[in-house]
Amino acid sequence: MASLLKTLLKHSNWVLVLPPWGRLYHWQSPNIHQVRIPWAEFFDLECLNQNIPVIEYEDFIAESGGPFVEQIYILQGYAEGWKEGTWEEKVDPRPCIDELMYSVDKNGYYRGWFWGYEETRGLNVTCLSVQGSASIIANVLLNNTTARSVMIDRAENLLHDHYGGKDYWNTRRSMVFAQRLRTVGDVFRASVLHSNDEADKTIFNEDWTNVKAKPRALGGPYLGVHLRRKDFIWGHRGDIPSLQRTAEEIHRLLKKLKLKQVFVATDADQDDLEKLRQLIPEMVRFEPTWEELEIYKDGGIAIIDQWICAHARYFIGTSVSTFSFRIHEEREILGFDPKTTYNRFCGDKEKNCEQPTHWKIIY
Repeated sequence: MASLLKTLLKHSNWVLVLPPWGRLYHWQSPNIHQVRIPWAEFFDLECLNQNIPVIEYEDFIAESGGPFVEQIYILQGYAEGWKEGTWEEKVDPRPCIDELMYSVDKNGYYRGWFWGYEETRGLNVTCLSVQGSASIIANVLLNNTTARSVMIDRAENLLHDHYGGKDYWNTRRSMVFAQRLRTVGDVFRASVLHSNDEADKTIFNEDWTNVKAKPRALGGPYLGVHLRRKDFIWGHRGDIPSLQRTAEEIHRLLKKLKLKQVFVATDADQDDLEKLRQLIPEMVRFEPTWEELEIYKDGGIAIIDQWICAHARYFIGTSVSTFSFRIHEEREILGFDPKTTYNRFCGDKEKNCEQPTHWKIIY
């Protein structure tokens, strides 16, 4: 969406409204209000605005005079699918393939989830079949609608315009975690893991626009681990090691790297955690109090975990896990050697354990 906005800004003034965060699959802590969460809870808005103009949803409501979205575009694939041959980027208004997730009220307005804002109403809904990168719908937004507020639903149907290029990395670097979450992670690093930015050579510059190629980071004197469990145990069973195999690999790395502590970020259930504690006495975790969980919420705790893993001397993650991917990127931004970053656990029966592809950050 940031890439699309940059295309639109070449022609007229556009602002990206940041949709509030709601309860995600991974946010499973009970009895905590986790809807209508503004982006500022998790990210630094000033940093985001240095890349593209953004505003929170409640600011949009205040500035537009009410909770109305003039045009909703639902993105979908083509009903006939893609036939082999020349790849063609295209977008067309088409009948909706799936049942609408919106209902029409007695006044003719479209009602839906809208991130927990039940008062929000859509004025028009159109389905678009798309095939290609985000910029292909720029013409639709510039020339085919007079709406001043547009919501793009199911935007995951679009591809990155330049995945891994300079524009991608500028957007990624602008996604600076909120300072209060970074501070919690830094305090934990210092008090429990004997880690600080000066000794670890991970000095962080909040103004990402002034950061050029960074010197090589050393990292704190601990091993960072992201161990994905729960649905991955059956969904990616060939890539997920047993707890015994996990412990063996962690102890191998601790010995090789001459480290005494391992920080573990995991979604493991209580039974698995107890087994891990028995198998890995060196294990350290960030375990928030109830009050901290209410303040930072599951999303904030996840960011704190990522921040601590990103500063480790060496990191090993889980295959095809988005959580591990984000730690890879954060370490790349901090200036870590790829050899200490792009590593994953192997399944017990994997014969050819392919490791993650290295990124190269472009400044």
